[in-house]
Amino acid sequence: MNAAAAFFYLFSGITIASAFMVVSSRNPVHSVLFLILAFVNAAGLFLLLGAEFLAMLLVVVYVGAVAVLFLFVVMMLDVDFAEFRQGFLQYLPVGALIGLIFAVELLLVVGAWVIDPQIVRAPVAAIPANISNTEALGRVLYTQYIYYFQAAGLVLLVAMIGAIVLTLRDRPGVKRQSIPQQNARTKETAMEVRKVQSHAGVEETV
Repeated sequence: MNAAAAFFYLFSGITIASAFMVVSSRNPVHSVLFLILAFVNAAGLFLLLGAEFLAMLLVVVYVGAVAVLFLFVVMMLDVDFAEFRQGFLQYLPVGALIGLIFAVELLLVVGAWVIDPQIVRAPVAAIPANISNTEALGRVLYTQYIYYFQAAGLVLLVAMIGAIVLTLRDRPGVKRQSIPQQNARTKETAMEVRKVQSHAGVEETV
């Protein structure tokens, strides 16, 4: 067994064990930490495959942003997990049935999956030897699939605007900033000169 095979079994074993601990841990903070461990070891598997860009993307985006955000949300929210576990036995038969269906489907897919020898012998888009993995991915993404890439960006933009619109509420009594009103202010409307007598206060105006 060479070093590459040893690292493959190491990373894959830790990834599978971490994924199992994510769904079996009672503490949600521990689940998020095991999820981060699974992401890091999956990045190691990508490095063994020669996809260093995907490995760094997995570490930066998923570990550095998504998993850490999950961890902060879980630690900041005061969730009563004992209340969630009260109806566990009630829904256990339904959950077991759904899990059994998924297991049968996975076994059928894995059992019927066959690798075409022609795909292994003659890859569709071979990476030239004089460019890196990141450059090859950028060429394909920004040339052949540029319209799909832009469409995905528009979908994400619409989703972000929709989330802002759905959560925006105009509550009475809350002062909001109005940029056109601020730009239209003059010295006469912004300032008021009042004569105040000695030892006398000024009436508050709203």
